[in-house]
Amino acid sequence: MVEENHVETFEILGKKTIRVGYRIRSYICEEIIKNYASSTYVIITDSNIVAAGHLDAYKRTFTETLERLRPDARLLTYVVSPGESNKNRATKAAIEDFLLSNGCTRDTFIIAMGGGVIGDMIGYVAATFMRGVRVVQIPTTLLAMVDSSIGGKTAIDTPLGKNFIGAFWQPEYVMVDVAFLETLPVRQFINGMGEVIKTAAIWDAAEFDRLERHTKQFLKVINDRRADGTVDLTPILDHLFRLVTGSIRVKVDVVSRDEREGGLRNLLNFGHSIGHAYEAILTPQALHGECVSVGAIKEAELARYLGILSPVAVSRLASCFSAYGLPISVYDKIMVDRVNGKVCPIDTLLEKMAIDKKNVGSRKRCVILKRIGECYEPHATYVSDDDLRVMLASDVSVYPFKKEYKEFTVVPPGSKSISNRALILAALGEGRCKLKNLLHSDDTKFMLSAVTALKGAELDWEDDGETVVITGHGGKLEATSQELYLGNAGTASRFLTSLSCLVKASEGANSVVLTGNQRMQERPNGPLIEALRANGCDIKCLNREGSLPVRVLCEGGLKGGRIELAATVSSQYVSSVLMAAPYAQEPVTLALVGGKPVSQTYILMTIQMMEAFGVKVTMSTEEPYTYHIPKGRYKNPEEYIIESDASSATYPLGFAALTGTKCTVPNIGSTSLQGDSRFAVEVLRPMGCSVIQTATSTTVQGPPVGNLKPFAHIDMEPMTDAFLTASVVAAIAPGTSIITGIANQRVKECNRIAAMRVELAKFGVKATELEDGIEIHGIDYTKLRVPEGDGVYTYDDHRVAMSLSLLAGMCSGPVVVQGRRCTSKTWPGWWDTLHTTLGVHLVGHEAQQSDRSIVPAKNGNRSIILIGMRAAGKSTMAEVVSQQLGLKLVDLDAYFEEQVGESIKQFVQEKGWSEFRKKEATFAEKALNDFPEGYVISTGGGIVESEQSRTVLKRYAEQGGIVLHLHRDVAQMVQFLTEKDAVRPAYEESIQSVWERREPWYRECSNYLFYSPHSTTDAELRQLKQAMGTFVTRISGSTVPLPKGRTYFVCLTCPDLLEGGALEQLDDITAGCAAVELRVDLLKSQDPQFVENQIGLLRLNTDLPIIFTLRTVGQGGKFPSSDFRRIVELVELAFKLGVEYVDLELSLPEGMLDTLASKRRFTKIIGSHHDVSGQYKWDSPEWESKYQLAVNCGVDVVKFVGTATSMQDNVALENFRSQHTFRPLVAINMGRVGQLSRAINSLLTPVTHPLLPNSAAPGQLSVKQINETLTMIGESKPLKFFIVGKPITHSRSPALHTAGYKALGLPHTFNRFETSDAAEVRDQVLKNADFGGCAITIPLKIEMLKYATELSDSAKAIGAINTLWPVGDGKLAGTNTDWIGIKNSFVRNNVPSTISGNGLVIGAGGTSRAAVYALHRMGCNKIYMINRSDSELKKVKAQFPVSFNIVTLSTVEEIGSIDPITLAVSTVPGNVELEESLKEKIHEVLGEANSEERFLIDAAYKPLETAVLKLAKQLGWTTIPGREMLVNQGVAQFEVFLGLRPPYQPVFDAVVNE
Repeated sequence: MVEENHVETFEILGKKTIRVGYRIRSYICEEIIKNYASSTYVIITDSNIVAAGHLDAYKRTFTETLERLRPDARLLTYVVSPGESNKNRATKAAIEDFLLSNGCTRDTFIIAMGGGVIGDMIGYVAATFMRGVRVVQIPTTLLAMVDSSIGGKTAIDTPLGKNFIGAFWQPEYVMVDVAFLETLPVRQFINGMGEVIKTAAIWDAAEFDRLERHTKQFLKVINDRRADGTVDLTPILDHLFRLVTGSIRVKVDVVSRDEREGGLRNLLNFGHSIGHAYEAILTPQALHGECVSVGAIKEAELARYLGILSPVAVSRLASCFSAYGLPISVYDKIMVDRVNGKVCPIDTLLEKMAIDKKNVGSRKRCVILKRIGECYEPHATYVSDDDLRVMLASDVSVYPFKKEYKEFTVVPPGSKSISNRALILAALGEGRCKLKNLLHSDDTKFMLSAVTALKGAELDWEDDGETVVITGHGGKLEATSQELYLGNAGTASRFLTSLSCLVKASEGANSVVLTGNQRMQERPNGPLIEALRANGCDIKCLNREGSLPVRVLCEGGLKGGRIELAATVSSQYVSSVLMAAPYAQEPVTLALVGGKPVSQTYILMTIQMMEAFGVKVTMSTEEPYTYHIPKGRYKNPEEYIIESDASSATYPLGFAALTGTKCTVPNIGSTSLQGDSRFAVEVLRPMGCSVIQTATSTTVQGPPVGNLKPFAHIDMEPMTDAFLTASVVAAIAPGTSIITGIANQRVKECNRIAAMRVELAKFGVKATELEDGIEIHGIDYTKLRVPEGDGVYTYDDHRVAMSLSLLAGMCSGPVVVQGRRCTSKTWPGWWDTLHTTLGVHLVGHEAQQSDRSIVPAKNGNRSIILIGMRAAGKSTMAEVVSQQLGLKLVDLDAYFEEQVGESIKQFVQEKGWSEFRKKEATFAEKALNDFPEGYVISTGGGIVESEQSRTVLKRYAEQGGIVLHLHRDVAQMVQFLTEKDAVRPAYEESIQSVWERREPWYRECSNYLFYSPHSTTDAELRQLKQAMGTFVTRISGSTVPLPKGRTYFVCLTCPDLLEGGALEQLDDITAGCAAVELRVDLLKSQDPQFVENQIGLLRLNTDLPIIFTLRTVGQGGKFPSSDFRRIVELVELAFKLGVEYVDLELSLPEGMLDTLASKRRFTKIIGSHHDVSGQYKWDSPEWESKYQLAVNCGVDVVKFVGTATSMQDNVALENFRSQHTFRPLVAINMGRVGQLSRAINSLLTPVTHPLLPNSAAPGQLSVKQINETLTMIGESKPLKFFIVGKPITHSRSPALHTAGYKALGLPHTFNRFETSDAAEVRDQVLKNADFGGCAITIPLKIEMLKYATELSDSAKAIGAINTLWPVGDGKLAGTNTDWIGIKNSFVRNNVPSTISGNGLVIGAGGTSRAAVYALHRMGCNKIYMINRSDSELKKVKAQFPVSFNIVTLSTVEEIGSIDPITLAVSTVPGNVELEESLKEKIHEVLGEANSEERFLIDAAYKPLETAVLKLAKQLGWTTIPGREMLVNQGVAQFEVFLGLRPPYQPVFDAVVNE
């Protein structure tokens, strides 16, 4: 047992400089100070080490030792920020400046205390400061202890890559104190194990064996954390000490022989060539050790592919990495979750590998293993890009087979069927059993993991892992609290279901949960479960009845006696019960009922193997298909040799048949236990092959290529898995071949019969599905088509992949086989065999990939699915989505009723909820297939009750479709459903309970969420619809553009938007702002539903983009800085809510930060950092590092907030801003002195408002204060604005604009310039040096067009302008805001910005054109027009494109046939008496417009209530007076002129209060 102060010494490069111990702080300080004299010792570390208390402890001990040994010396400390982004030139320079400013000289002694970043960078500082000073490495992470601190490599990163600038600089000491690991986070612990395992793999087989034996305890201990986050290492201290010293021992040996990487030291980079390439793309989400783990497996697979490393060695390596919690593929769940969809294109990986330091010129090199503990060469080995492509690719191109004679021998892996049975029998047996030729595959890994998790046996390895030694515990099994994940391993799932019934409760668990991947959860297990239940076993299906996942309770167990089992679907059910039966409470009689059992050869195999393990099964002489199994215990044989897999053997034998070559499989013959051993004799021989089969071997010689004969009919029931090989061979045997007896192949990893039909068709081969088989119409091989596009699909089915690879090689060109890695299920080395043994040319293929971590593709015309509780508003909102995006509506409930021919209520009453859910799931999937594009699909509230439906929804979301969860206040839903809903069938439980059950499913199945605050009035409902329209536009891909010019966002500091009148005052508060920030940390609750409601309220009351900010305490906010789980939860909620911006703090852990940033979808990211303590000046490397981090994370806007104590801090800030232009930058200083920086910052300056309860930060100003400051310092130039035209004496434009200037603190003026002469305007207004813009009225709206060098689309369409302003370089731009005034008047009265109804324009004057344009932009299908004069109407209609669909109405009779009208605009003068004929038309058309909601604007603002308004009001229209249009077009003008939106109420009051 390792004890405190225990120290071991290691020699490197002839010096005993490496010391390893436990709790040796005093020893470290003593050794340094005693042996190395210096005037100045400098400890350099990072803030993580400070937070853990290590720096204070070392300062205390070091100071005490100095006082005793060297009282004249001094100790300095320097702390840098943690993380790879700080390992840069700026940080290095800052450290050097610190040393120089503190008078450090050549005798300075530096102590680098930290992880790899500190060790690398501070080592480089020591190498270059004063041309080299002494340094000690005190590594504090496992990775640094075993790798980076040893050997003298030092470096910093540059934007072009990691560790490109550095030096070799050997430390005086490397002091390793294992006690530092007590504060190391779990992930960093596991990260270090990547290097530990890699080191053992290349050099020390015995240490690798030892590492394999300690996985479970290691993970258990490091995950068991105290309240303060530390860990008690005592249970694994010896193991930990040995793995650290073992790795160091290897490294010092290698470095001592090859300090400068002449060749041997390359071997330490096993896994790094490929691993570093992955790391370059996936950093910072993926850590170094994680990428090395993935790289090591890839390089091991490469060695296997080249025929150098055994498949068992690769399997052991993968199992070891995986057992320590490391990913072994970029597709591993832990890696996928962390990198969130980042992709690693093969070309990019190869480019990264091209600059690896091990390379020689352009030739790439990798470290190739020969066996565990030994490398192939004493240096890295040259490898080709073609071979690397195969290793890196998920798909593979199979090139045409060479048509030349050859003979070869292939030994397939061990039989999957026998391997799995042997594992179960040996685990249930007593004693030690050596299993030889065990299949090392995904399936057997799952089985081994499950058996050991249930403590059924102990495992060991011999013969370099070729032999598995199992010591069975005689059926003594203990329950585990962890789920047993079985992937898509059908055999394991069925065998373990019965085995679980023998398990006894443990201290921590009383049940066993078996689960698997999506396909496994669809595969049938029902007959087995029912039979076990009938025998007293308590088994609950957790999702779908009859399938995984299941929970097996440890009560009662297997009683024994008679068990009846239906075995017409799978023989694995039978084998499962047979093997468990000896451990039942009574002897078992197993009767197979329901018809002839399938695959009886596998049942016979089980019985024969049970006898080999000491239990004899007898077959009943009285009942068919009935077996008697006695009580007993298996006695493990000393050795059990597993045959090669006969199903797998069919592939090389099939290759021989296809290519006319000769293949021998030496360990499968006529005495085999496996039915598939008959394949060569019964299938290939009738097809024209020469077959020689002995008792123990099989040889096939194929006929000359193109001479295969079809077989008329074969019943393959004894060898069902081999039908796929038979199918591809039959595909090029011209004629008809029929295979039957394979019905069970429909419920394997996929529906294999359907798969073969579909995929053979891609080769031009017709196949027809039969009830229990397939009929294949073979063709001449020269007529095979090369499948187009991405080739053939393998359905994640190993046997489909291997069989199709054979047919692919018979084509005239290369064929892509997708998903090649699925062969790892039974033959991980299949592609290696195809390449190395069979001589097939393979090239890795990469399908077109999209990086989901960046902004996704727009939704386009893809259908949108709405889910949510009944009464959540799905029907209402579906109409809004339909109108906004132009999608058709499908109500899934109505679709269901249409399909079944009765109402849902009737269906449920007659057949029950369970049957309804099954049908609903089926129809949901059908609807998605029927309506993939152009629809909004509204689902029933209970759609998520079915696992099948949830799978459909999740798959749709994962594929980029929108699944939108609509939610509202639960109490309101309950009230509605209780009081008003009589259409749908009643719930069988409380609505609250239904919601609580469904809520996690809604969350799981959706990728967007819209929360509807409670609406009590029609106006509020219209507001809600408007908010929904904006929201769905955003999430469909219409991202908010970054604002231009001087812009602001207001920081809301209200604890609850429903309190204090915040919503009523919101328009004033947000005046002049381009966005509004919700400070979530300042809300009275951060409960997700409360936050959802606050976002919903904000959306309801403003159309400004929302900035979602969760400011932590460390960054000046209120949210706990270390509550990372809730930070992630709330930020992901923000993305799901589709907010326009999310503020992400750059102080978050790098991996978390980058992962969150990559989940943004269409949300823009503001990467922020706040120095609230004023610790860093603007020339500090801290800001440089944070800026680089922000850039690396791909944020859209960088936001830095410092603290100013002098005016010089503002100057320094501006200098920093001028040097950092790569990303849009918001940079300000806090405090009173820093207020000037707030005025100078131009992009998205955070502001406050007097109506808010308080400001969000010290020194925050309002928009008005900033504008006044800009005026005072001369930054804002007073401009002159005008209204031009005649008459304008009574124009309210000057009052409107002046009120806006006053509210926002602007120095401008707005005056009248009365004239009807455009030239006069040009000379006296446009040429004014202070001209800011002019509003144009009659009679100049057309005349002034000639002075505009740029025209908006609206100006071109309407043919007139009412707004003209300078845009620089002497140019003037013109637009027409009248149409905006019309549109916004509707919108402010809660009309959706896009409708699906029709419009009406009354009148044909100038404003009528703006009205037509406005109605068209709002989505009106038809625009009706009436006027006193038809001739004027024709002129207006002729001015617009046909697509505007203008319909002029000349007579009352024509009006009688119009469609309903939703929006109307009157443009006739308000102060003129209406002609009787026009009045009649108006009355008729307004009376005919029978829409439910009708809105009319009168463009005339005098008198307040015009004749048209009176008439419309009498006829039930919602009327909007002209002054609103006047104000809204003026507000639009204001925004055009100045880029700022004025507060509505003050400008409105200024207009109406004449």
